[in-house]
Amino acid sequence: QVRLVESGGGLVQAGGSLRLSCAASGRTFSNYAMGWCRQAPGKEREFVAGITWSGGRTYYADSVKGRFTISRDNAKNTVYLQMNSLKSEDTAVYFCAAAFTMATRTNEYDYWGQGTQVTVSS
Repeated sequence: QVRLVESGGGLVQAGGSLRLSCAASGRTFSNYAMGWCRQAPGKEREFVAGITWSGGRTYYADSVKGRFTISRDNAKNTVYLQMNSLKSEDTAVYFCAAAFTMATRTNEYDYWGQGTQVTVSS
């Protein structure tokens, strides 16, 4: 079992930046690929970004490429999502997730955090 706790969400103006963090506990963090997904009101949860267990490869949804950066620190059992040039359409609850293999679909993730709200005002 892996426990994931997100932090760093909040209210930001369009064009601003936020950094989300996800602290993992339980089984060996470095065994898992990690990802961030989001869910806006009335919409399905969608993949945002993923990173392999070593951090050597990253994947992004087209909607966030060039604006968001995922990274991880295996020594701190933490994964991050740096979000720049935020837009109102980025408003959503952001979830941290863990998978046994690299995943780019929400149904491929095995463990989930509770989520953190990100609101971008225009």
